[in-house]
Amino acid sequence: MIDKDELLIRRLASDDVMIAEQLIGIFKDVFDHNDMIAAKPSYLKTLLRRHEFVCIAAIYKGEVIGGLTAYELPMYYSEYTDLFIYDIAVKAALQQNGIGSKLLEAIKDWGKQNYIREIFVDADEEDVQALDFYRSTQGFEAKTVQFTFKLNRH
Repeated sequence: MIDKDELLIRRLASDDVMIAEQLIGIFKDVFDHNDMIAAKPSYLKTLLRRHEFVCIAAIYKGEVIGGLTAYELPMYYSEYTDLFIYDIAVKAALQQNGIGSKLLEAIKDWGKQNYIREIFVDADEEDVQALDFYRSTQGFEAKTVQFTFKLNRH
């Protein structure tokens, strides 16, 4: 069980590269991305410095136990910005403790402070646990089909 008083949820800054690397390790484990190639620390430092990239970590007793990444998407037809949650994960052994909900609340608070109009996230139809989680957070569900185009790098 997690003592909520000892849970720290915070946005990472450019000097938090080690925390970001630990969070990436959690994403790799939770999403079973064993083929993921790690970004260099210099790249992560630059990325964490960018306002339009949001990385929030859940830290419990000094240990990174989860987090999320999101990207601001400025709209072209109106002067507002949406936010896309790319990844959100909590260590498997600590799921079902409200940590994911705390992360989602943190990104919503950040969005309100930064004039974000809407936040959205994709979830695979087969990922019942993710679907149940998002349904429990009072989000609006929309059925869409996403197409992905893999590009060969030369």
